[in-house]
Amino acid sequence: MFEGLRRNVLVMILAGGEGTRLKPLTEDRAKPAVPFGGRYRIIDFALSNFVNSGFYKIKILTQYKSDSLNKHISRGWRLSAKLGHYVEAVPAQMRRGPEWYKGSADAIFQNMNLITDEKPDFVIVFGADHIYKMDVSQMLEYHEEKGAICTVAAIPVSVEQAKSFGVIQVDEDWRIIGFQEKPAEPKTIPGRPDMALASMGNYIFSIDTITESIERDAIDENSTHDFGKNIIPALVDSKKLFAYDFSRNNVPGMTEHERGYWRDVGDIDAYWAASMDLVAVDPVFNLYNRLWPIYGESEVAPPAKFVFADDENKRIGLATDSLVSEGCIVSGGRIHRTILGPWARINSYSHVEDSVIMDRVDVGRHAQIRRAILDKDVKVAPNAVIGFDPEHDAKRFYVTSSGIVVVPKGTHVEA
Repeated sequence: MFEGLRRNVLVMILAGGEGTRLKPLTEDRAKPAVPFGGRYRIIDFALSNFVNSGFYKIKILTQYKSDSLNKHISRGWRLSAKLGHYVEAVPAQMRRGPEWYKGSADAIFQNMNLITDEKPDFVIVFGADHIYKMDVSQMLEYHEEKGAICTVAAIPVSVEQAKSFGVIQVDEDWRIIGFQEKPAEPKTIPGRPDMALASMGNYIFSIDTITESIERDAIDENSTHDFGKNIIPALVDSKKLFAYDFSRNNVPGMTEHERGYWRDVGDIDAYWAASMDLVAVDPVFNLYNRLWPIYGESEVAPPAKFVFADDENKRIGLATDSLVSEGCIVSGGRIHRTILGPWARINSYSHVEDSVIMDRVDVGRHAQIRRAILDKDVKVAPNAVIGFDPEHDAKRFYVTSSGIVVVPKGTHVEA
């Protein structure tokens, strides 16, 4: 029975935000198109969740700087059209007038034709900006069991952490009875006085509910046309608005160590921290679960290569606690707790640690790099130093308050 219902589900992924807090990584690309984990893009995690969950009708609503994202979707996410499966990028079409999307709800309103054309029983609206694994079919099952008109995915967090999120207030049956936006004193989960519910910004709607809610919101001149601020709070009085506990979601092959992992990589520090989560011996987010693969665009490249075993001159190609993508050459240099994107090259006597090195970056001999993010096609000159002198780095690059250095795409770093 449930398999049949899945065929009447339309997934709409919101991928139109500017991602200003993630600059300079979003200087030339949309936030969901930012590389992550060596060979993926951020959006690949949401898309993989849906495909692994059995949902194959997916529309991606794009807007700002979408060329890189559109190419990635068209080249890396081709499903079977013969079976009615698709992953399609939908650019802002301005069907309702010469305006960009005014908010997440307005993005759906301006593309209501996608819903009326598909005629689904349920519409799933998720963001494209988070790193996590989720079997979305379990959330849909919960939605049906509760007889909900809308279900909001939520993650239990400590009361202190909750002060940075939109907080959902629920009763004993997990019916949503209120909201708080970054509250000083978050409402706690019934029976769990140390925990509060943070909204993940992921929603499942019954078809009548989303149609009526979006159209009603569109004519409200006082609305900011946002799901979290307008659409969802307006449904509280229905008594059929429920929260789904993400920490109870079970992904095949997942360990307890990973349960409830969800990261909003909204700024550089969060992006770097989530990247470092991947490189531990026992990672809190595991890319190597073959029962729940993360898909992305395949790179035509040879295997990674590590060369030189010159102990006498300490010229050894070495990687420890690191992820190394296809096409990379670690040529007599060393990396530690580092992620290498495809075709990166680490030359002799250089040392890189606690860093993210993207596609085709060339690190010259004797270079020293730590706590840095090097965007694509960066060329680091021999003897260059990055990440050891914050004042000097700040004169050349973007440096976060915690000291993470970001070198923009295509930069030539001098010694």
